[in-house]
Amino acid sequence: MGILFNRMSVACLFALVLTACGGGDDVASISPLTVDPYGVSTFDSAALSASLMALPIETLSSAEQDSLAFMREEEKLAHDVYTQLDTLWSNQTRVFVNIAKSEATHTEAIRQLLVRYNLTDPSATRVAGQYQSITLQALYTQLVATGTPSLIEALKVGATIEEIDMIDINKALLGIDNQDIVLVYQNLLKGSRNHLRAFVSALTNQGVTYAPQYMTPVDYQTIISTAIER
Repeated sequence: MGILFNRMSVACLFALVLTACGGGDDVASISPLTVDPYGVSTFDSAALSASLMALPIETLSSAEQDSLAFMREEEKLAHDVYTQLDTLWSNQTRVFVNIAKSEATHTEAIRQLLVRYNLTDPSATRVAGQYQSITLQALYTQLVATGTPSLIEALKVGATIEEIDMIDINKALLGIDNQDIVLVYQNLLKGSRNHLRAFVSALTNQGVTYAPQYMTPVDYQTIISTAIER
C-alpha cells in the first residue's frame, strides 16, 4: 500500500504519472473514461469492454495476479470511504457522492479484468467497508475516522486517497506488461489525477490550501496546475 512506502521512493514512481498529465494514454486510441466538467471520471462499461476485446489475453505473472486482487479492493475502498463521508457531508457538497459513483465503475473495471483472466474476486462477498486485505481494512477505518470531524478533514481524506491510489498504481505498473491491464491502470491514473484536482478545488472553495501527504510538492503542483484531462 502506498501509505507504507518510504516517501523518498514516491518521487521515482511519480515520473510515470507526470508523463501522462494533460494527454491521452498510448494503449488505446479512444479512452473508456468519460469526464464531466468537474473532473469526475467514470468508466463507460461498453467502451471498456470494446477496448479490452481488441487486446490479447496474455499470460499473467504472479505479480499481475496479486496486483489485480489488490486494486479491486483499493478502488472499492475509495468508493466505500466516499460513500460513508457523503452520509456526513452531503448537505454541504456533492463531491463525495459524485466521485463515489465513478469509483464504483473503477472497481468494476478491475472486476472485468478478474473475470477476463478467471481470477477470484476478493470483493465478491464483501459489503461496504469490508476487505480481504488487512492493510486496506485498517486504512478504511483510519480514513473514515479522520474525515468524520469536519468537511475540510473529509475533503483532505479524499485528496489523500487519490495520492495513495496513484502511488500504488504506478508501483504496480513497474511489474506489469499485459496490455489490457496497462490500459485500465493508465485510465485509473487519469481518473485519480482528475479526482485529486476536484478535491483540491473543493478545499480551495473552503479557503484551504491542500498540502500533499505523499507526493513531492513539485509532482503535486505539476498535476494541480494541469487542466482536467478528457
